[in-house]
Amino acid sequence: MKKNILKSLIVIGTVFGMMGCGDGDSSLVENGDSSLGSAGLVEETLILGTESISPEIQEIIDGSISEISQELTNTLSFMGNEERLAYDIYNYLYLKFGNKAFTNIATKGEYQHISLVQKLIQKYKLSDDVYFTNVEVPLGYMNTAIEDMEAGVYDVSKIQDLYDALIARATNVTEALKVGCIVEVVDIMDLDHYILVAEAEGATDIIEVFKVLRAGSYNHYWTFDGALQDGCCATAREILGTTECPTKEDYPESNKK
Repeated sequence: MKKNILKSLIVIGTVFGMMGCGDGDSSLVENGDSSLGSAGLVEETLILGTESISPEIQEIIDGSISEISQELTNTLSFMGNEERLAYDIYNYLYLKFGNKAFTNIATKGEYQHISLVQKLIQKYKLSDDVYFTNVEVPLGYMNTAIEDMEAGVYDVSKIQDLYDALIARATNVTEALKVGCIVEVVDIMDLDHYILVAEAEGATDIIEVFKVLRAGSYNHYWTFDGALQDGCCATAREILGTTECPTKEDYPESNKK
């Protein structure tokens, strides 16, 4: 399984070229409803989500600060952008197609994931000596409420490019659900890699938070897999560059609510 985000983005670009536009979680998230909604705009107002972080994870975040490298520091800005991408895309797709899986995952999973990464950024970005070198023009969202963050705008260029490509692909409900598969597979790939980086530096707080994010992505992947007639398998194989589909052993599904 490819671990490098640069590779994953290149692969996704290739997938778009090849496929065109044709025809949940740890204790922080519930499984999304995989029932299909009707196409067209949904008139009801989005539920933005609520911050619900377990006491155990909050205790880990509140623990001692690790000495982390620039590489690991940059993972915080990258994952903050990537979790926002998932939240923004799923909200957009829910409004466009009305599939409850999108709003369930956005409000009961991605919202909390953004909060978790934001707490780590607040913890480690304590002075001018701690900064991100992988952002373009910083959005300055360290202390911004999620509701006040501009949807679809990111300060990591690779995330911006990915968002634009995925939105363009989601031309119907089926393609929108495949976009969900892509988002979760890429998220898992990146988290696999960044957890290894954090483990090498002994950053327990970052390791545990990233594991929570990954557990959520496992569940989200299976939600989209169940919502698609042919599942996520073909989409996942092309992104991963393998002939095998992810299994429940590869992406363990949690029954915790």
